[in-house]
Amino acid sequence: MPIKSETATDVTGHTHITVTRAHTRVRNGVTKQPVTPVTPASDLRSRAEDALPHPVLALDLGTATGWALRGADGLIVSGTACFRPRRFDGGGMRYLRFTNWITELDRLSGPISAIWFEEVRRHAGTDASHVYGGLMATLTAWAELRGIPYEGVPVGTIKRFATGKGNANKAAMIEAIRQRGFSPEDDNEADALALLLWALDAKGGPR
Repeated sequence: MPIKSETATDVTGHTHITVTRAHTRVRNGVTKQPVTPVTPASDLRSRAEDALPHPVLALDLGTATGWALRGADGLIVSGTACFRPRRFDGGGMRYLRFTNWITELDRLSGPISAIWFEEVRRHAGTDASHVYGGLMATLTAWAELRGIPYEGVPVGTIKRFATGKGNANKAAMIEAIRQRGFSPEDDNEADALALLLWALDAKGGPR
């Protein structure tokens, strides 16, 4: 499968190159009408998978944000987006770039109908906690402004769905996703793919 590369210039004047790998996971054709977004996103997940004809997005928020998107055609694409600040950036530039990135993703995939993100309640350090909180606030405000439903899913729920163990390590998560036919570059992308598959699963997996 060829690799598709796109360039985009954000409002700060920086050019980003986004590489997406298309995974050949095509779902059955959609026969039902689109569902009007209603928060929370679990209202959509509780329906059959075919009731989600519009793109849905899963995110593992962080400086290196893992993402996975199921398009309207059933094709799943995924990757990792880096929001590490540059040397002379102000404190808010990370979140401005994140806003610009997700807006562009929504424009290109168009339009996103639901968002799931990994809900982290414990962090290894204070900085990671601050970054996560800032990105989550930016994401939820962005979604509220556009009427897009969103839902945080506990880390243990995602790990248990992918591996059968709620405390699985990074290597186990990557291996579990590879066994499902994907090729994640790192644990961030693997976590996003696991979350997307959980969201698309009719039963939601074990909780």
